[in-house]
Amino acid sequence: MAQFMVVLDVSVVNVALPSIQRALGFTAAGLQWVVGGYALVFAGFLLLGGRLADVYGRRRVFLWGLTLFAASSLVGGLAATPGLLVGMRAVQGLGAAVLAPATLTILTTTFTEGPVRTRALAIWTAVSSAGGAAGNVIGGILTDFLSWRWILLINVPVGAVAVLAAVRVLPADRFRARSGKLDLPGAVLATLGVSALVHGVTQAQDHGWGRPTTLAGLAVGVLALAGFVVTEARYAAAPLVPPRLVRMRPVWAGNTVMLLAGACFIPMWYFLSLYMQDVLRYGALATGVAFLPHTLVGIVGARLAPAVMRRTGPRALIALAALLSAAGFAWQSRIGADSTYGEGLLGPAIVMSAGMGLLITPVITTVTSGIAEQDAGAASGLMNATRQIGGAVGLAALVTLAGTVSADAVGSYRAVFTAMAAVCAALAALAAALPPPPLKISK
Repeated sequence: MAQFMVVLDVSVVNVALPSIQRALGFTAAGLQWVVGGYALVFAGFLLLGGRLADVYGRRRVFLWGLTLFAASSLVGGLAATPGLLVGMRAVQGLGAAVLAPATLTILTTTFTEGPVRTRALAIWTAVSSAGGAAGNVIGGILTDFLSWRWILLINVPVGAVAVLAAVRVLPADRFRARSGKLDLPGAVLATLGVSALVHGVTQAQDHGWGRPTTLAGLAVGVLALAGFVVTEARYAAAPLVPPRLVRMRPVWAGNTVMLLAGACFIPMWYFLSLYMQDVLRYGALATGVAFLPHTLVGIVGARLAPAVMRRTGPRALIALAALLSAAGFAWQSRIGADSTYGEGLLGPAIVMSAGMGLLITPVITTVTSGIAEQDAGAASGLMNATRQIGGAVGLAALVTLAGTVSADAVGSYRAVFTAMAAVCAALAALAAALPPPPLKISK
């Protein structure tokens, strides 16, 4: 429930933006921060959020993040001014940055490596896929039949049930000596670096790569992240991301795969939504319903991943899933202005979403294998941050590509999906850098 809410809130407001603008009097420039405020804070604080679970306890931090997320949803849903709504969306992003790594950390520390953990991670992946894709549907239904406010208020009862379930189900945190002090300089540099980088990329998406605001954001992001690397390697007594973690082959290779996957799978929803509404002239609710096959096939793929992985191993499954996604994006690149739903959307959706569903579970399994319990939160935060950064950078790069290759909208979308197919093909080749699974002697 917690992970579903976190991913849902990345996309649920998109359909409601026109209603929000009319109700609260947002300017066109200010309206983007209803989405951007959440995404920016979420991406910026993921590394810190992941480490909090290691230092202060998984259940405790999970409950902190869940409570903060639900409370800010309540205030945001009742907001009467643009400033208050944007502020609460930013607080939601902070709660999500604490909550998302904690959900994954709880799974990886509760279940030992093997089939049971793989099944748990597959369910987590399926829920994430469902949350991301269901945002447009739920946003359209709530906005059309109730009010835009319910896209936020719905989190309050769901969050309350999740809190009660967490208190009853999750084991209490074991006592730990608080020698694991939080690396505050590293936290500041990581948060500043990721936030500035995402902000710079967002500015590039809106204004171009040569604008001073874009260059300033990118420069601050790169310098802060460079300072973060130096701090973690030389000065931090309790690093936010321990250097030993990044040097592990499964971690650096798996996070590179996740970076490329995020650069394709996160922007996909953006471009498909625009294609449906601007070219095919679908309404908001019809667009959300048209995404249902993507959701359902992605869930099926995620649930099948453990069974397939037992036969192929994670490395082979990652390559297979990436090639399947590449084929789906290549098919999607053949769209036209008069494409029918079946040939232009449904067919490609089945292929690419099957690849997406099959891909994430073996990547997470690879990255988290062999991670010490005290580093589980850092590994989870790093992987979530990598995916979000990949999505932000990929979206800006693809928007730039769409605006330069063709003045025709359909031609731009074709180029974008062709580029996504090429990235997925490269991702399949990169899977060779992942370590093979260890040999196990069955009892």
